[in-house]
This record gives sequence, structure tokens and C-alpha cells, in this order.
Amino acid sequence: MIDIDPNGTGLPGIEQLRTIVGAVMTIGLILSVLALIISAIIWGFGSNGSNPHLASRGKTGVLVSCGAAIICGAAVTLVNFFWNVGQGV
Repeated sequence: MIDIDPNGTGLPGIEQLRTIVGAVMTIGLILSVLALIISAIIWGFGSNGSNPHLASRGKTGVLVSCGAAIICGAAVTLVNFFWNVGQGV
């Protein structure tokens, strides 16, 4: 039987890579907030100006930005979940 686990110290630069990934996750969350604010403004202008196309684009932007934030926030948990599922196969 072979038992291999991830090695967090096996290669040089692993800690720097973790730092970079954390920074990219932070940037993704910040951009999701920005997209949410802009989309909500567009949705408001579309609704207030009786422009259903613009309002629809704003609604879509709100949903997409919320989905992106969910994915950014849950990325580590999702990967760990599927890692554990894969270990059970």
C-alpha cells in the first residue's frame, strides 16, 4: 500500500506561493465588492430610468459578483473537500 500526503516543505518557495495565492484571493474579493457596487448602481439607474435592459444587466452583474465572492471565499474549502473525496476513492 502506498500512502502519499502533500508535503508543504518539499520545494523551495512554497510559503511565498501561499502568500501570493492569499493575495490573489484578497484581490478577487475586493474586485467582487467593486463589481457589486457598480452593478447595483447600474441596476438602480436602469430601474429609475425605465430602462429594463440596463436594469437586467445590473441584476446579472450583482449575481455574478456575488457568485465570484462565494467562489473566492470557498475555494480552499472546496479544494479540501474534493481532496478528501479523492482520498476515499
